[in-house]
Amino acid sequence: MFLCTPPPSNANSALYSRDVADDGYVANFTRLWAWRPDVFDAFFSLRNQLTEQAKFSIRERSILVCATAANVGDSYCALAWGTKLASASNPATAAAVLQRDEAAELTSRERALIVWAGQVVRAPNAITAEDVGRLRAAGFTDGEIFDATVLVAFRLAFSTVNDALGACPDYQLAAAAPAAVRDAVAYGRSVSEHPSQ
Repeated sequence: MFLCTPPPSNANSALYSRDVADDGYVANFTRLWAWRPDVFDAFFSLRNQLTEQAKFSIRERSILVCATAANVGDSYCALAWGTKLASASNPATAAAVLQRDEAAELTSRERALIVWAGQVVRAPNAITAEDVGRLRAAGFTDGEIFDATVLVAFRLAFSTVNDALGACPDYQLAAAAPAAVRDAVAYGRSVSEHPSQ
């Protein structure tokens, strides 16, 4: 990353310990967010509150995140969530979403989520009532439309901080991704050359 490593503290040590317990290493984005562990924890607490009450499956959430990452060019989230989407569907479908291509296996509801994520990322002020109407026609309630929009916005905020400050996808993250997912992510920051510790 472009910033120096933050000075040691109990708060950032707790972040690092959680990563090691969960994944076996400290992720590059965690080292970056260790500058403000309080903001990191508050951000994820609020995001978890949103996802716990939203009525989206892990597959739909993965589609939303992958479509957001593909439209903003964020390799970190694309690799992480592309792997989740590959598990919830298959690697070819995940790769298609990450490349902004058609994927035959997707439902009309899932296709609508992909279009919506792209609109929110690229030109939110160009969205019209007719665009929202297309989501309703695909079966989304107004509450689900709100939740989908906030999920995209939260991902944009997280990706923007990581990308702007040079957090590269972890070597281990890329190594764990299916080959089709790795090949699909030809944008954003390059994967770290060495395993994270």
